[in-house]
Amino acid sequence: VQLVESGGGLVQPGGSLRLSCAASGFTFSSYTMSWHRQAPGKERELVASITSTGGSTNYADSVKGRFAISRDNAKNMVYLQMNSLKPEDTAVYYCRRWPHWGQGTQVTVSS
Repeated sequence: VQLVESGGGLVQPGGSLRLSCAASGFTFSSYTMSWHRQAPGKERELVASITSTGGSTNYADSVKGRFAISRDNAKNMVYLQMNSLKPEDTAVYYCRRWPHWGQGTQVTVSS
């Protein structure tokens, strides 16, 4: 299993970023996928998840209405669209297909 995140960076408060996760080494369309994040000094937390068909999604209360998870089973990709970003969204964001993790991508929200 390989999960490779991309799309992180520095963005101003109120801005947007789209994270991507390229998955390989397994039957992507059979698995729930999720995004997690870990801020400095804090535990890793679930941000959003999406079922294998994309028919159901789940979000942390802190990101509801601002973030959107999606997937493309033809391309073995999962995405996290992040809008109205806040400084408290600053963290390393990880893609996960239980129990595997990607290497993470840094998102920094700062003016």
